[in-house]
Amino acid sequence: MLFDDPVFASRLLTLLTLSFHIIYATIGVGVPLMIMIAQWVGIKKNDMHYMLMARRWAKGFVVTVAVGVVTGTAIGLQLSLLWPNFMELAGNIIALPLFMEVFAFFFEAIFLGIYLYTWDRFDNPRKHLLLLIPVALGGGMSAVFITIVNAFMNAPAGFDIMNGQLVNANPIAAMFTAAMPTKVSHVLATAYMTVAFMLAAIAAFRLLKGSKHEYHKKALFMTMKIGLIFSIATVLIGDLSGKYLAEYQPEKLAAAEWHFETEEAAPLILYGMLDENQEVNYALQIPFGLSILAHGYPNAEVIGLDQFPAEEQPPLIIHYYFDLMVTIGMFMLALSLVYWVGAKRGWSFVKTAWYRSLIVLGGPLSFLGIEAGWWMAEVGRQPWILRGIMTVDQAATSSDYVGHMFILFVGLYFVLGVGTVVVLRRMFKNDPIEKALAKQQGGDSE
Repeated sequence: MLFDDPVFASRLLTLLTLSFHIIYATIGVGVPLMIMIAQWVGIKKNDMHYMLMARRWAKGFVVTVAVGVVTGTAIGLQLSLLWPNFMELAGNIIALPLFMEVFAFFFEAIFLGIYLYTWDRFDNPRKHLLLLIPVALGGGMSAVFITIVNAFMNAPAGFDIMNGQLVNANPIAAMFTAAMPTKVSHVLATAYMTVAFMLAAIAAFRLLKGSKHEYHKKALFMTMKIGLIFSIATVLIGDLSGKYLAEYQPEKLAAAEWHFETEEAAPLILYGMLDENQEVNYALQIPFGLSILAHGYPNAEVIGLDQFPAEEQPPLIIHYYFDLMVTIGMFMLALSLVYWVGAKRGWSFVKTAWYRSLIVLGGPLSFLGIEAGWWMAEVGRQPWILRGIMTVDQAATSSDYVGHMFILFVGLYFVLGVGTVVVLRRMFKNDPIEKALAKQQGGDSE
C-alpha cells in the first residue's frame, strides 16, 4: 500500500514527520522556561550550581533547535506537497498563524544567540536574564500559533462556504476557534511538564551512575518540583478538554471512550479489549466517570457513536492512545508528588536507586505520553482533515512518489535522531560537571 496508495502513504509520512518533530518541538517550548527558572534561582540564591544549569541546558538546547528547524521545515513542505487540496481550500485563512509561527521561531532564535554570546558580558546578571524572556516567549508563541492551525482544523470557523470555496475569510476569527483555548493550554502545559521530567531523568541518571555532586541533586529537586506543578495543570486542563470534546467533537470523545450508545450516568472505560461484537472486555470501569468528565455531573447524558454514521466515526484505536496518555500523566503526577513530599519530609526511599530508576524511566515515558496525545488528537479527527468540510481522502495528493519520499524521510530522521544523541553525549562527556564548575569558578574569580 505504501507505493500503491498515495493517500495511505501521505498519512504515514505525515504521521512519521509529526511524531518525530513533536520531540524537538516540545524541547523547543519547554527548555527556555527551564533555563530561565534555573538562572533566576541562581541569581536569587547567589548559587553557581543553578547558574551552571542554565548555561549547560542552553548549550545543549542549541543542538535540538538546529534539528527542529529541519523537521519544522519538513512539515511546512509536506502541508503543500502531500495535502494540496487542503491548502488550496484553507491556505488563505491559516496563512496568518503559519507566518506568525515562523516569526516567533526567529524571534526566539535571535535572542537565544544574543543570550549565549553575552554570558560573561554583563556586570549585572539580571540584565542577562532579561534576554531569556523573549526566548521563552518566542518558544511558547511558536507552539501557540502552530496549535491554532490544528485547532482550526478541528473546529473550523471564520469564513463562509460558497460553491465549495472558503470566502469572506476572517483570519482573526479563524485563529480564535472553540478548540483553541484548551488545545493551546494543553500543549504548553504538557511541553513544560515533559521537559521538566526529561531534565529530572538526566539528573537522576547521573546520580544512579554514582555521582554525588550537589549540582545533580539540586537539578533533580527543582525539575521534579516544576514537573509536579505542570502535571497538576495538565490534569486540570485535560478535564476542560474532555468538556470541550463533549460539546464540539462528541464523536471523538465517544470513540476514545468506546461509548457506543447514548446514555445518562455513563461510566468511564479504561483499558480493556473489544471483541468482534464491539463488546468491551477486561476493562476498568469508573461509574459515572464519563458523565462527570463530559459535563461535570454524574447523571449527565453523553452522546455515543450511535448518533453518527459509520463513515464519520473516528477509529476506535484512539481509546488505547487515550489510556496511554492518561496512565503516563497520572503516573508522573504521583511520582513527582511523592518525591516532592518525600524530599521535604526526609523520606529516605526517594533517594534510593529503585526510585531514581523510576524517575529516569519517567523521561522517555513523558515523551511517549506527548506522542499518544497527538496520535489521539490527529487520528481522532478522522475521517476529516477539516472537520465537517473536507476529508483526508479529498485533501491528499495523487502523486505516485509519496512512498519513495517516506523511505527517504525515514533515513533523514534516523540520521538526525542518532546525530542528536551522539552530539549531545559527546558534548557533555567532554565537559563534565566538575570541569565546567571549575571553569566557571575560575571565570568568576577573574
